[in-house]
Amino acid sequence: MIRCVYLFTDDSGQSDFEEGYLQLDNTAGNDVSSLMAMARSVSFRETSSGGSFDWHNAPTIQYVVTLKGTLEFETHTDKRFVLHPGDVLLAEDITGGGHRWHLIDNEPWLRAYIALDGDAEASFVANSTL
Repeated sequence: MIRCVYLFTDDSGQSDFEEGYLQLDNTAGNDVSSLMAMARSVSFRETSSGGSFDWHNAPTIQYVVTLKGTLEFETHTDKRFVLHPGDVLLAEDITGGGHRWHLIDNEPWLRAYIALDGDAEASFVANSTL
């Protein structure tokens, strides 16, 4: 199971989140995998330790895969969650109040952005559906 946090805009126009995982159903030999999703682009970014980014929205619907670093996200409703290396963020809060983040360890944040194609279906499953 791959931990995933789904970040979205709620009915009041504020960013909110749900914790869950990426669905791994497809079996091939000894491997399980998620559904394939078409990506528009893939990029990598690194923010030095101690970094932060003030209020903003996701620029597009995207997966953000944390490779290194630990950071805390916050919404305008003061809800918070932490991402660790290996976690995936599914960012869909492209409108509304937005979110902010800051690094909480001494590592840089190294991550991969995978911008999803408009027709792509994410394989997120909320923990509440277990």
